[in-house]
Amino acid sequence: MKVGFFSPLPPARTGVADYSAALLRALQPLGQVAVNAGDSDIALYHVGNNQLHRDIYRQALEAPGVVVLHDAVLHHFFLGSLAESEYAGEFVYNYGGWSEDLALDLWRTRARSAADPQYFRYPMLRRVAERSRAVIVHNPRAAEIVSEHAPNAMIHEIPHLWEAPKLSADSDVIRLRAELGLPPHVFFFGVFGHLRESKRLASVLRAFENARHAADMALLIAGDFVSTDLARSLEPMLGSPGILRVGYTKERDFWRYAAAVDGCINLRYPAAGETSGIAIRLMGIGKPVIVTAACETARFPDSACLRVDAGVAEEEMLEEYMVWLARYPEDARSIGQRASAHIREFHAAERVAGLYWRALEDCYHIK
Repeated sequence: MKVGFFSPLPPARTGVADYSAALLRALQPLGQVAVNAGDSDIALYHVGNNQLHRDIYRQALEAPGVVVLHDAVLHHFFLGSLAESEYAGEFVYNYGGWSEDLALDLWRTRARSAADPQYFRYPMLRRVAERSRAVIVHNPRAAEIVSEHAPNAMIHEIPHLWEAPKLSADSDVIRLRAELGLPPHVFFFGVFGHLRESKRLASVLRAFENARHAADMALLIAGDFVSTDLARSLEPMLGSPGILRVGYTKERDFWRYAAAVDGCINLRYPAAGETSGIAIRLMGIGKPVIVTAACETARFPDSACLRVDAGVAEEEMLEEYMVWLARYPEDARSIGQRASAHIREFHAAERVAGLYWRALEDCYHIK
């Protein structure tokens, strides 16, 4: 069985590229896998909610294979790739003739699509889910969304892959923290990845501003803003005491900062059915991660992460968790240890690759 592997790969600035590179390494010992191979027996297409996946999405429709949905909401992908009439047609294909007026309204107000929950309620998955021979997702919410759009789809829920990194020595971590002006007793939180509205940065910054008066802490914001409007609106808050700011980090630098932080904040609302690679990475190396309580994070044990409710309680819960972790770092380390044990058992690259290979073999044998 020859597998064709279609995905963005490094140096593309996307978590899907890093994920796919790790998966490719883990799959290759199991059989023949070739990148962008048009003569494969079965194709594995990685699809996400941005324009890097435009050609891959088209290929997945033209030559059906197994699709990995890194985002279970493709609405924003279509907003960025289709003209108004094409977008409305795709919306109607997913939800029926009654929805045409709604589609046109959503098109006209698309400037607010990054933060408006309305756009996340319509994932627009029907075409690719129906067309594909199987769909791979990483969490139960994504599986549910696919089933709602294509009840007959073959769905495999496979944990998000974690590849053990080569971390810096403790001495390098101590040196980095010293360069950043952080004494050993300061609890260092980190927010990593592309900075978009759904990562709840305004809530994070307000919670930190309150929490830092109750315990010694600092906050790293690492990543590029997706929206200039969001960057402009948060700029005054980013200059507050205790906040450190770095832009996009290459792989080596990402792991240096990941090793240096004591905890990670990884909120998502509205969610797009995605499993955060940042959360998996940080949990895997033993860091306590604060996540949004949702079906997307339901597979994480309660003892291995901290869950914040979306909505009115978000900032207050986040502030309380930040103060608790900073005041009781031994509790933070215990949560991180349980997180690492869970990720290493269920998300290990070899285990995940085996599940992928069986899903691909199933499709190959029923060809």
